[in-house]
This record gives sequence, structure tokens and C-alpha cells, in this order.
Amino acid sequence: MRPLVLAIGGSDSSGGAGIAADIRAAHDLGADLRLALTAVTVQSERSVRSILPVPPDILAEQVATALLDKHVGAVKIGMLGTAEAVAAVADALAGTLMPVVLDPVLASTSGGRLLDADGLALLLLRLLPRATLLTPNLPELAILGAALGFDVSAAGQEDIAAGLLSAGAGAVLVKGGHAEGAVARDRLFRPSDGAERAAVHHAVACAAFEAPRLAVSMRGTGCTLATAIAVELARGAGLPDACRTAKAYLQERLVAAARTAS
Repeated sequence: MRPLVLAIGGSDSSGGAGIAADIRAAHDLGADLRLALTAVTVQSERSVRSILPVPPDILAEQVATALLDKHVGAVKIGMLGTAEAVAAVADALAGTLMPVVLDPVLASTSGGRLLDADGLALLLLRLLPRATLLTPNLPELAILGAALGFDVSAAGQEDIAAGLLSAGAGAVLVKGGHAEGAVARDRLFRPSDGAERAAVHHAVACAAFEAPRLAVSMRGTGCTLATAIAVELARGAGLPDACRTAKAYLQERLVAAARTAS
């Protein structure tokens, strides 16, 4: 049976990110999607011009209806936009057991804010403890760290990841695409052996996933990676293997984009 994933996120009218990226990734990896739309956005390659949130009751109904299909094997959450959307999704997922990949979409590549302050606070309170995996890039990690009270100018990746684990995340994949150097390195942090999730004081980097850094820009990489991980989890892969396979798939996409640009 083909893996089935529920993708929760916003539309991108330019087709580069959001649900459009989720659909491409699932198709490439041989999976099917159920969709729950959180917002309709008007975007170009350079800016977010307008956002229309989907009413929370309609969002919740989309999620609940998708989950009537008992074959849904994983959930990927992307853009939420508002505290009301965060609450609607958290309520709709209450009591479910499938893996959840939470991609904290806080701002667009062009700089537009995609989750308000109240929404971020509620995400940390209600969705983070439901997440099997949180997938922040470095700017998102800094925003999350600040929201948890860290001095992000002094705290390292492991410090903030430990804080996120203590706040309830099952694991944290810190993406290295915004760093510098010849290698793009993603680091997977999980609770220390024997530590309960709610009482973690130290995180350990149990795996690192590397690929050559390419001189190419491609929107929707975060959506693509998170969806690919969700597909692999729905297929039954363990978390490190799911991250490794998804990283390899994203690198293939980047290589193809670099060839097209050259």
C-alpha cells in the first residue's frame, strides 16, 4: 500500500512552497496526500502580498475528515498563521497516535511573517508536545529559542534543542541550509538515553546528515524536507533513516535546480 500522509499548510500562489511543495514531494516519493488548507496566500518570488486564513472550524473539519481514512500514517504540519489555526489543529489531532512532523513556518523566504506572536506561544504549548519531530532552520531556531527565554546570541544549537525537547518535542532536526561552508549539515537532536521527554536537561546529537552545499536558491525546501520525512515515517522507517532519505531526496532536487540554472 502506498504511504498516506495528511499535509496541513497554506497555499502559495507562486507555486514554490506550501501545499504545492508537499504535493510534489509526495508524488516523487510514491505517496498519497490528504490535504488541510490553513490559509490562502498571495505571493511572488520576492514578497508575501496577502494572507487569507481559512476559518478555524473549516480547518478543523478538514483535518477530522482526512483522519477518517484510517490509513493515514503520518501528519506534516507547515504554515498555520494564527493562534486560532494552531488551536484548531491541536484539537483535531487530540487522541491521534500517528507520527507528526512539525515544520515551524514562522516567516517566508522573502521575509513576510507567517505566524503571529500569539500563534507561536500556542504552538509551543499545544503542538510542540504532539510533535514527533520539529524541523526548524537556523532563523526559526533562533525565534523559537527567544520565545523559550534563551539569549540566542549566546546559546548554541544544542542548548536550544534541549529546551525544545524539555518543552515536549520528541526530536529536533536543526537544518543547516542557512549556515556557511562547503557542507550543508542537518543535526538530529533527541533526548538523552533514559530521560523522560518532559524532564530532559540535555540533548544529544544522535545523527548528522550532510550534503555538498550548492550555489542555488530554491523555495519550499523546508516544506519539501518535512513532507519527505513524513512520507518515510508513514512507510514505517525509523526517524534517523527517514531524515537521511529525505535529505538525499532534497539534495537531488537541489542538484536538478542547479543544472537548470547553469
